[in-house]
Amino acid sequence: MHVGMALVFQNPDDLRDDREVYDAELALGLKAESLGFQSLWTVDHHFSGYSMSPDPLQILTWFAGQTQDLLLGTAVIVLPWHDPLHIAEQVTLLDNMSGGRLLLGIGRGLARVEYEGFRVDRSTSRERFIEYAEALLTGLEEGGLHYEGEFLNQPHRDLRPAPQRSFVGRTWAAAVSPESAPIMARLGAGLLVIPQKPWDVVAADVAAYEKTWAIEHPDKPPPPPLSGGFVFVDESADRAAQLAHQYIGSYYHSILEHYELATRSNFDVKGYEFYSNVADHVENRGLDGAADDFVSLMPWGTPDQVIEKVAAIEANIGIAGFFPFFSYGGMPYEEVSRNVDLFVDAVMPELKSWDVAPMFNPME
Repeated sequence: MHVGMALVFQNPDDLRDDREVYDAELALGLKAESLGFQSLWTVDHHFSGYSMSPDPLQILTWFAGQTQDLLLGTAVIVLPWHDPLHIAEQVTLLDNMSGGRLLLGIGRGLARVEYEGFRVDRSTSRERFIEYAEALLTGLEEGGLHYEGEFLNQPHRDLRPAPQRSFVGRTWAAAVSPESAPIMARLGAGLLVIPQKPWDVVAADVAAYEKTWAIEHPDKPPPPPLSGGFVFVDESADRAAQLAHQYIGSYYHSILEHYELATRSNFDVKGYEFYSNVADHVENRGLDGAADDFVSLMPWGTPDQVIEKVAAIEANIGIAGFFPFFSYGGMPYEEVSRNVDLFVDAVMPELKSWDVAPMFNPME
């Protein structure tokens, strides 16, 4: 199994100076290659301490210049917020500069504060995502972007530097609502899973994705999914349980605030009807109960327990790669380092030894 690392650059409740967060997160990412992680991933979020990662491609370019073989992943670029031509130029530029190490993850986003900040109508997000993704993915293969649609009218322009390698097989897309998985299959992207729903529900989404893929691309199998997850590992099961609930639970509370998940009326918007079910769940379970449910989805515990939980994810949806987040929820950085080091020593060798569906490696 491929094992990566993900960075979220979180500063919940502004407990730290933003520069302190960046110094620590960049230092953590710089250790990834020497520790044996095979890829480094970061996200696309704006305007709050929930995640201060406003330009994942720029962040990954910084890491590209200081690493040799580490693959560089976006988890994800939220396409409706950005000009597809600009994203295409950034993508091919980084891929050229890094020797073809980019793993492209895309998605459509959710948070009202981010959509309003970018002056984009959330009710158009799905249609914009489809148009922008079609333009981007086709343009990366053809070496030039052009598109005529409802939201995007792009005259042809060449991409320079020109793409040197295909992105087929190394493009993934996040799909949370059940309508999204078939869309990603039609686009030819793999599934990138960040745990948010019970794993049996995720398995049903993957099945719907595979059914659509078989219709749309009958001549080739779909790329196996990748999964992220919030990891907390400790030699003590009791300490792991206590601190996983503290820090992963704290992260979930920041999700509630950033996405306004407890506000049902926030999802009376076309394309986001599914999330009203999430708001109902939060209301029924209460804030702490919903946080406990989120924590239960994640791989935490002793090294053996973490291995067992990642194995359950692999058995459920057949992942080829796993990229954990280690720093979140206001966790002290000494605890982050201990968390990473124990994972590297006691968990990662076992995960890497698993014979799973191979993940596409652009360097091979």
